[in-house]
Amino acid sequence: MTIKLLIADDHHVVRRGLVFFLKTQSEIEVVGEAKNGQEAIQMSESLKPDMILMDLDMPIMNGIEATKVIKSKQPEVRIMILTSFSDQDHVIPAIEAGASGYQLKDIEPDELVKAIIQLKNGENQLHPKATSHLLSHLTNKKDDEKKSLEELTKREIEVLKEIAKGKSNKEIATSLFITEKTVKTHVSNVLAKLNLGDRTQAALYAVRNGIVQS
Repeated sequence: MTIKLLIADDHHVVRRGLVFFLKTQSEIEVVGEAKNGQEAIQMSESLKPDMILMDLDMPIMNGIEATKVIKSKQPEVRIMILTSFSDQDHVIPAIEAGASGYQLKDIEPDELVKAIIQLKNGENQLHPKATSHLLSHLTNKKDDEKKSLEELTKREIEVLKEIAKGKSNKEIATSLFITEKTVKTHVSNVLAKLNLGDRTQAALYAVRNGIVQS
């Protein structure tokens, strides 16, 4: 099953280059191109992509604002930020807006394809610089988080640890000797109990609270 991908980037050469390359990949179908955040919102609603490759610094509406709007209307759409910025002033707002992935534009083309496929499969796709910024920033909720953590069952904590390692549901099922369906149930329960939006936030939560080491 191919991944329906929308590309949002205001630089024509970059956008066309991405389209040209990604159209050669059998797993990916490029369904549209947006020049700014506003266009990305409109095209996301009309084209129903599985994923959006989103630049941050765009005219009319930037990638962070567009991500917020899209995720509020279409929470199932996965958004991967692809940008030149790796500082915390860009990384943190992007993840808080709902992006599930964050990669830099110097990424190798084949690695980008791999990251897109892995993100579609539910695996965490954050550039190491993005992860380090988030871990150093998100430390002010620990007391409340500890209380929420106490609500998890032993099995749910085991699943959370595996999520933090970037494992897919299938890999978690194999590691814990349970069915993939059971893993999905546990993942849903973990996200609900901890009031988290997705697996990326769950992984960061696990590291922040010492469930796994960064």
